[in-house]
Amino acid sequence: MEELEGIIFQIILHGGNGKSSAMEAITAAKQGDFDGARAKLLESANALNEAHKFQTSLIQGEVKGEQATVSLLMVHAQDHLMNAITLKDLAAEFVDLYEMIKLERISN
Repeated sequence: MEELEGIIFQIILHGGNGKSSAMEAITAAKQGDFDGARAKLLESANALNEAHKFQTSLIQGEVKGEQATVSLLMVHAQDHLMNAITLKDLAAEFVDLYEMIKLERISN
C-alpha cells in the first residue's frame, strides 16, 4: 500500500510541475519571451512524461494481475495528470497565438 501511495504522489508531483511550467509558458509568451515560453513547454512535457511513467507502471502492474486499490487519492492523481496534459496542449496553442499576434503587430 505504501508503494502504491508513493507512485500516486509521484503522479501528482510531476503532474503539478508540468501544469505549473505550462502556465509559466503562457506568462512568458504574453510578455513576448517566446524562447522562454518554448523552454517552459519543454519543461512541462518532460515533467508530464515522468508522471506518465509512473502511471504506466500502475497500468502494467494491473495487466500482470496486480490489483491496485482504487482510492480517492488515485482518482485525484489521474484527474490532476489529465488536466495538466490538457493545459500543456492549450499552453502550446497560446504561445503560438501570442507569437502570431506579435508578428502581426510588427508587420503592420
